[in-house]
Amino acid sequence: QVQLVESGGGLVQFGGSLRLSCAASGFTSGFTFSSYAMSWYRQAPGKERELVAAIVSTSSTTNYADAVKGRFTISRDNVENTVYLQMNNLKPEDTAVYFCYAINYFTKSDYWGQGTQVTVSS
Repeated sequence: QVQLVESGGGLVQFGGSLRLSCAASGFTSGFTFSSYAMSWYRQAPGKERELVAAIVSTSSTTNYADAVKGRFTISRDNVENTVYLQMNNLKPEDTAVYFCYAINYFTKSDYWGQGTQVTVSS
């Protein structure tokens, strides 16, 4: 069972920065961190969970929601089994619980982290 543990959330002022981390562990059956595409999602109060950013195993391809393009950067370290989300120029509308998500390329098994709260004050 893959475990995903997010960290790095907190309270930040408008225009500030945060760096979220998601550490993955518990790989089995010969799969490694590189066997998983990784994503960050967020969910604001009263809203549906939405995709923020995604990255493939080789880091050659990344995708971003329009609302965060140019401000957020997703990256991964396949040695440390960790995916990051660098968030710059934060806005109050970025306030949400941020979740890490992993999906296995081969089995399509998927996993969620427990989430980390990001609050941006105006």
